[in-house]
Amino acid sequence: MDSEQIVAGVDEVGRGALFGPIFAAAVVYKKNKIPEGVKDSKKLSAKQREKYFKMIEETAEEISVSFISNFDIDRTNIQKANIECLRSAVLNLKKEFDIVYVDGYRINNLPYKQKVVIKGDEKIPVISAASIVAKVLRDRLIIAFSRYFPPFGLNKNKGYATKEHKEAIKRYGLTIFHRKSFKIKN
Repeated sequence: MDSEQIVAGVDEVGRGALFGPIFAAAVVYKKNKIPEGVKDSKKLSAKQREKYFKMIEETAEEISVSFISNFDIDRTNIQKANIECLRSAVLNLKKEFDIVYVDGYRINNLPYKQKVVIKGDEKIPVISAASIVAKVLRDRLIIAFSRYFPPFGLNKNKGYATKEHKEAIKRYGLTIFHRKSFKIKN
Protein backbone atom coordinates (compact mmCIF):
# COMPACT_ATOMS: atom_id res chain seq x y z
CA MET A 1 0.00 0.00 0.00
CA ASP A 2 1.19 3.50 -0.80
CA SER A 3 2.41 5.16 2.41
CA GLU A 4 0.89 8.49 1.31
CA GLN A 5 -2.51 6.89 0.79
CA ILE A 6 -5.29 8.59 2.79
CA VAL A 7 -7.30 5.98 4.67
CA ALA A 8 -10.37 6.05 6.87
CA GLY A 9 -11.35 3.54 9.51
CA VAL A 10 -14.71 3.14 11.20
CA ASP A 11 -15.83 1.11 14.20
CA GLU A 12 -18.66 1.07 16.70
CA VAL A 13 -18.96 0.39 20.41
CA GLY A 14 -21.86 -0.36 22.68
CA ARG A 15 -23.60 -2.86 20.41
CA GLY A 16 -24.05 -5.42 23.18
CA ALA A 17 -24.85 -3.01 25.99
CA LEU A 18 -28.20 -2.99 27.77
CA PHE A 19 -28.08 0.75 28.45
CA GLY A 20 -27.57 3.81 26.30
CA PRO A 21 -26.63 4.49 22.70
CA ILE A 22 -24.18 2.88 20.35
CA PHE A 23 -21.37 5.11 19.14
CA ALA A 24 -19.38 4.94 15.92
CA ALA A 25 -16.25 6.85 15.06
CA ALA A 26 -14.57 7.34 11.71
CA VAL A 27 -10.96 8.48 11.64
CA VAL A 28 -8.90 9.66 8.65
CA TYR A 29 -5.12 9.35 8.47
CA LYS A 30 -2.31 9.38 5.98
CA LYS A 31 -1.41 5.69 5.98
CA ASN A 32 2.06 6.29 7.44
CA LYS A 33 0.93 8.73 10.18
CA ILE A 34 -1.18 6.45 12.41
CA PRO A 35 0.31 6.57 15.95
CA GLU A 36 2.54 3.68 16.93
CA GLY A 37 0.99 1.22 19.38
CA VAL A 38 -2.66 1.96 18.57
CA LYS A 39 -4.65 -1.24 19.02
CA ASP A 40 -8.17 -2.52 19.67
CA SER A 41 -9.80 -0.45 22.43
CA LYS A 42 -10.86 -3.63 24.24
CA LYS A 43 -7.19 -4.53 24.72
CA LEU A 44 -6.32 -1.23 26.39
CA SER A 45 -7.00 -0.02 29.91
CA ALA A 46 -9.17 3.08 30.36
CA LYS A 47 -6.03 5.11 31.12
CA GLN A 48 -4.29 3.84 27.96
CA ARG A 49 -7.40 4.60 25.86
CA GLU A 50 -7.42 8.18 27.15
CA LYS A 51 -3.74 8.56 26.28
CA TYR A 52 -4.27 7.27 22.74
CA PHE A 53 -7.46 9.30 22.37
CA LYS A 54 -5.48 12.51 22.94
CA MET A 55 -2.83 11.34 20.52
CA ILE A 56 -5.45 10.53 17.88
CA GLU A 57 -7.14 13.92 18.40
CA GLU A 58 -3.80 15.62 17.77
CA THR A 59 -2.66 13.56 14.77
CA ALA A 60 -5.73 12.50 12.79
CA GLU A 61 -6.58 14.33 9.59
CA GLU A 62 -10.23 14.21 10.71
CA ILE A 63 -12.52 12.51 13.20
CA SER A 64 -16.27 12.02 12.90
CA VAL A 65 -18.53 10.56 15.58
CA SER A 66 -22.15 9.48 15.45
CA PHE A 67 -24.50 7.73 17.81
CA ILE A 68 -27.86 6.01 17.72
CA SER A 69 -30.01 6.29 20.84
CA ASN A 70 -31.51 3.40 22.75
CA PHE A 71 -34.92 4.64 21.53
CA ASP A 72 -33.90 4.24 17.88
CA ILE A 73 -32.27 0.88 18.60
CA ASP A 74 -35.58 -0.29 20.09
CA ARG A 75 -37.56 1.19 17.18
CA THR A 76 -35.53 -0.52 14.44
CA ASN A 77 -33.19 -3.19 15.76
CA ILE A 78 -29.55 -3.32 16.80
CA GLN A 79 -28.25 -4.54 13.43
CA LYS A 80 -29.92 -1.72 11.46
CA ALA A 81 -28.93 0.84 14.09
CA ASN A 82 -25.35 -0.41 14.02
CA ILE A 83 -25.03 -0.08 10.23
CA GLU A 84 -26.70 3.34 10.25
CA CYS A 85 -24.36 4.56 12.98
CA LEU A 86 -21.31 3.39 11.01
CA ARG A 87 -22.67 4.94 7.79
CA SER A 88 -23.37 8.26 9.49
CA ALA A 89 -19.86 8.48 10.95
CA VAL A 90 -18.31 7.91 7.50
CA LEU A 91 -20.70 10.22 5.63
CA ASN A 92 -19.97 13.07 8.07
CA LEU A 93 -16.29 13.08 7.07
CA LYS A 94 -15.29 16.10 4.97
CA LYS A 95 -11.71 15.06 4.20
CA GLU A 96 -11.24 13.01 1.03
CA PHE A 97 -9.81 9.53 1.46
CA ASP A 98 -8.90 6.60 -0.79
CA ILE A 99 -10.59 3.76 1.10
CA VAL A 100 -12.52 3.17 4.29
CA TYR A 101 -11.71 0.13 6.39
CA VAL A 102 -14.79 -1.16 8.20
CA ASP A 103 -14.78 -3.45 11.22
CA GLY A 104 -16.92 -6.48 10.51
CA TYR A 105 -19.93 -5.15 8.59
CA ARG A 106 -20.43 -4.04 5.01
CA ILE A 107 -22.06 -0.61 4.94
CA ASN A 108 -24.69 -0.55 2.20
CA ASN A 109 -25.20 2.58 0.09
CA LEU A 110 -21.81 4.02 0.96
CA PRO A 111 -20.35 6.03 -1.94
CA TYR A 112 -16.75 5.10 -1.06
CA LYS A 113 -14.49 2.15 -1.69
CA GLN A 114 -14.65 0.04 1.45
CA LYS A 115 -12.85 -3.00 2.75
CA VAL A 116 -14.60 -5.03 5.42
CA VAL A 117 -12.21 -6.71 7.82
CA ILE A 118 -13.48 -9.22 10.37
CA LYS A 119 -11.89 -8.32 13.74
CA GLY A 120 -10.50 -5.28 11.97
CA ASP A 121 -10.13 -3.44 15.28
CA GLU A 122 -7.39 -5.99 16.10
CA LYS A 123 -5.74 -5.98 12.65
CA ILE A 124 -6.03 -2.54 11.01
CA PRO A 125 -4.56 0.43 12.95
CA VAL A 126 -6.94 3.01 11.47
CA ILE A 127 -9.91 0.90 12.64
CA SER A 128 -8.22 0.55 16.05
CA ALA A 129 -7.98 4.34 16.23
CA ALA A 130 -11.69 4.63 15.44
CA SER A 131 -12.52 2.05 18.11
CA ILE A 132 -10.57 4.02 20.70
CA VAL A 133 -12.35 7.27 19.87
CA ALA A 134 -15.80 5.65 19.96
CA LYS A 135 -15.06 3.78 23.20
CA VAL A 136 -13.68 6.79 25.06
CA LEU A 137 -16.58 9.04 24.09
CA ARG A 138 -19.27 6.46 24.83
CA ASP A 139 -17.67 5.59 28.17
CA ARG A 140 -17.53 9.26 29.14
CA LEU A 141 -21.25 9.61 28.42
CA ILE A 142 -22.23 6.47 30.33
CA ILE A 143 -20.09 7.54 33.30
CA ALA A 144 -21.92 10.88 33.28
CA PHE A 145 -25.25 8.97 33.33
CA SER A 146 -24.02 6.92 36.30
CA ARG A 147 -24.46 9.95 38.58
CA TYR A 148 -28.20 9.86 37.87
CA PHE A 149 -28.60 6.08 38.06
CA PRO A 150 -26.17 4.95 40.80
CA PRO A 151 -27.72 1.53 41.57
CA PHE A 152 -26.87 0.25 38.08
CA GLY A 153 -23.08 0.56 38.45
CA LEU A 154 -22.75 2.26 35.06
CA ASN A 155 -19.45 3.89 36.03
CA LYS A 156 -17.99 0.35 36.21
CA ASN A 157 -19.97 -1.69 33.66
CA LYS A 158 -20.57 1.07 31.05
CA GLY A 159 -24.07 -0.29 30.48
CA TYR A 160 -23.11 -3.88 29.72
CA ALA A 161 -24.82 -6.93 31.23
CA THR A 162 -22.75 -7.55 34.33
CA LYS A 163 -24.23 -9.47 37.26
CA GLU A 164 -24.52 -6.22 39.25
CA HIS A 165 -26.30 -4.46 36.40
CA LYS A 166 -28.78 -7.30 35.83
CA GLU A 167 -29.54 -7.50 39.57
CA ALA A 168 -30.19 -3.74 39.66
CA ILE A 169 -32.60 -4.08 36.73
CA LYS A 170 -34.48 -6.84 38.58
CA ARG A 171 -34.65 -4.70 41.71
CA TYR A 172 -35.33 -1.22 40.26
CA GLY A 173 -36.65 -1.92 36.76
CA LEU A 174 -35.48 -0.35 33.52
CA THR A 175 -34.60 3.33 33.18
CA ILE A 176 -35.67 5.35 30.14
CA PHE A 177 -32.15 4.79 28.74
CA HIS A 178 -32.24 1.00 28.86
CA ARG A 179 -32.86 -0.86 25.62
CA LYS A 180 -36.30 -2.32 26.05
CA SER A 181 -35.89 -4.62 23.04
CA PHE A 182 -32.97 -6.46 24.68
CA LYS A 183 -34.04 -9.53 26.59
CA ILE A 184 -32.22 -10.24 29.81
CA LYS A 185 -32.08 -13.94 30.64
CA ASN A 186 -32.55 -15.05 34.26
